[in-house]
Amino acid sequence: MKLINIGFGNMVSSARLLAIVSPESAPIKRIIQETREKGLLVDATYGRRTRAVIIMDSGHVILSAIQPETVASRMGGRGETPTGGAEND
Repeated sequence: MKLINIGFGNMVSSARLLAIVSPESAPIKRIIQETREKGLLVDATYGRRTRAVIIMDSGHVILSAIQPETVASRMGGRGETPTGGAEND
């Protein structure tokens, strides 16, 4: 089981992760509100601005204060580079 640091020492299992998305769109805001009402929302932002929304296979939604690209790069070196370009294989 590989754990991914989502900021401030918090970790999530990469095997249970379905998606890492930005919180700006209306459908994602709706997902956040619905999971908050169900009691399945985990706020790991420590009072900071939410920059990434992590959707787990259990139905839980985790809010993180780090960029989605950063979380993706911590999954195993793949994804976007900090400059915005795709990494070479």
